Amino acid sequence: MAKASEAGEPVELEVGDRTIRLSSPDRVYFTERGETKRDLAEYYLAVGDGIVRALRERPCMLHRFPKGVSGKKVHQKRIPAGAPDWLETVEIWFPRFGRTADELCVTELGSVIWAVQMSTVEFHPWNSRRQDPECPDEWRIDLDPMPDCPFSRIQRVAHVVEEVLDELGIRGFPKTSGGRGLHIYVRIEPEWGFPQVRSAALAFAREVERRAPADVTTTWWRKDRDPAAVFVDFNQNTRDHTMASAYSVRGNPRATVSAPIDWAEIDEVAPDDFTIATMPARFAEIGDLHREIDDVAHRLDTLLEWAERDGATIGDVGGDGLDGDGVVDLDS
Repeated sequence: MAKASEAGEPVELEVGDRTIRLSSPDRVYFTERGETKRDLAEYYLAVGDGIVRALRERPCMLHRFPKGVSGKKVHQKRIPAGAPDWLETVEIWFPRFGRTADELCVTELGSVIWAVQMSTVEFHPWNSRRQDPECPDEWRIDLDPMPDCPFSRIQRVAHVVEEVLDELGIRGFPKTSGGRGLHIYVRIEPEWGFPQVRSAALAFAREVERRAPADVTTTWWRKDRDPAAVFVDFNQNTRDHTMASAYSVRGNPRATVSAPIDWAEIDEVAPDDFTIATMPARFAEIGDLHREIDDVAHRLDTLLEWAERDGATIGDVGGDGLDGDGVVDLDS
């Protein structure tokens, strides 16, 4: 374990009107290339407009790695005591715990860098905003590869997703997951609750499955899925299920990033190419590929009709927001 002196003396970062103290800036967080806590902060500063747009006003769970990504991960919902009074939050009810928690709501880049100071690597926002947390304004399409699924199959399925969205007159915004999959986000009118959005997502997933039955599964139980298939994971639209946001770093030694991409790049991308070492230059060159995501909010009426037609109307099973290994820290 590194001694405090080996992790470096604290530094102060100027973030807009904020001055944020970063302790242990030289602690290595990512072992493949040796990036440090300060490198992580500098990355988020470099993609500031993008990460703030992805998180703005959304309840956000923080995936913290106090000793770097090789150490224990903590899923933190509650903002700790002693947080600066300028941080924006929203109170969220968690049925599983029978309690509420004040979750971070990013409204400025300073909130992101403060979270990095608290050892946050990954940002996992809700698909609703704090003005009405129970009505999502974002539908998430998660192309989740089973263990034997090659990325080429993910790419093929992404084109089917694009085709169905085009037929519906809906614009989707793709991004890499930071792992082996792809995500497509769609802004929707916040008129429906989580059960309705989840039903619409299932109806869409089944349509994709009908068009690509050799590649796609919507089977609920993992043990029953083809191990080489793409699972179109409609469950990511369940209440309190969260996914890494666009521009979020992932907690692995390579420091991969969930990177916005253009539809035209689908056949060219290799997910491991997007890291905190490569994304700042890409962002400086092309900006935020999701910059227009808030321009149009789509309706789900047609998908809900499909859900009714197909018997895909489902209730909400709730959620605990746990989408990875780790420890839930609701109280600190």
